[in-house]
Amino acid sequence: MSTLLLQHWPAILVASFTGFVLGGLWYGPLFLKPWLQASGMTMERGKAQNKLVVFGLAWLANLVAASGLRVFMGTHHGLLIGMHTGLMGALVFALTALTVIYLFESRPFKLWLINSGYQLVNFAAMGAILGAWPVPG
Repeated sequence: MSTLLLQHWPAILVASFTGFVLGGLWYGPLFLKPWLQASGMTMERGKAQNKLVVFGLAWLANLVAASGLRVFMGTHHGLLIGMHTGLMGALVFALTALTVIYLFESRPFKLWLINSGYQLVNFAAMGAILGAWPVPG
């Protein structure tokens, strides 16, 4: 497993940053207003957050997710295999975890749709990058 991760570290690193690009679009021009309304978040609270902590931990979480997707892919590679692995990872792990939390916290279904949609797209994109990246040597 560690050899697999070491061999694919450039792809894992690039994939780990896709969440920032996608998140900037998803929680920006695409869904900012409905997300703010459904989450109860405000622009002022967002500006008051420690950006280094928030973005640093978000990147670390994406790094772990990308590493896990690469491990799940094993020796297989290819754009479609990567996307499939990412989608299945999101469906089986991320979305089910969000669902349990949202049910017990009675969070709005609209917020679940926005956040789950982002996770599906993010995991699919990370998987696509990992799968399409040229296999080392």
